[in-house]
Amino acid sequence: MTEIILVRHGETEWNVAEVFRGQIDIDLSARGVRQAELLAGYLSTSAIEAIYSSPLKRALKTAEIIANSHNLKVNVEPDLIDFNFGRWQGLSHQEVKEKDGDLYARWTAHPEKARMPGGETLADVRKRVIRVRNKVIENHRGTIVIVGHRVVNKVMVCALLGLDDSHFWKIRQDTCGISIFTYQNEQFILTRHNDTSFLKSIVGAPLSDF
Repeated sequence: MTEIILVRHGETEWNVAEVFRGQIDIDLSARGVRQAELLAGYLSTSAIEAIYSSPLKRALKTAEIIANSHNLKVNVEPDLIDFNFGRWQGLSHQEVKEKDGDLYARWTAHPEKARMPGGETLADVRKRVIRVRNKVIENHRGTIVIVGHRVVNKVMVCALLGLDDSHFWKIRQDTCGISIFTYQNEQFILTRHNDTSFLKSIVGAPLSDF
């Protein structure tokens, strides 16, 4: 049996400011580092076989903090890189709504039909996460940690559960939240979703789904 612990990276300043990050390489904030440290403590007794991460600093730093507790090397996986938001990258949520209203409306109502100018579609991301899924199934039988991003992880959840990408907005994963799947009898079973119980010692209200 293979177990996948799907992790969203820790908080960044752009999460707080609601700025579209995409493939811009933003680092963790001090709070994000603390979140990753608490997550690492929570997973310290788990028998983790391997850790995979997006190449972007916010995910890679989160993964490295987890890996340090297990004397593991992080496997950098290019297919886990964040969604390419194209011309939205580096713009605030409000700026996008004002400057690109039609596309924003499509993104919020039918994300599976939205193509970002100069960027990707969710279908593009799905191809990437399926490659990662197949690699994990083929190479591991133990517990694997995958550290990614909001959009990528939402699409991953849909793909593992056999849902199409129209369900994107029905799934939420907060910064440093974990979702756990087991793979047995050729299917993935979701056993836990968006667990952030280990972050209770950090003061502050949860951010919006951004």
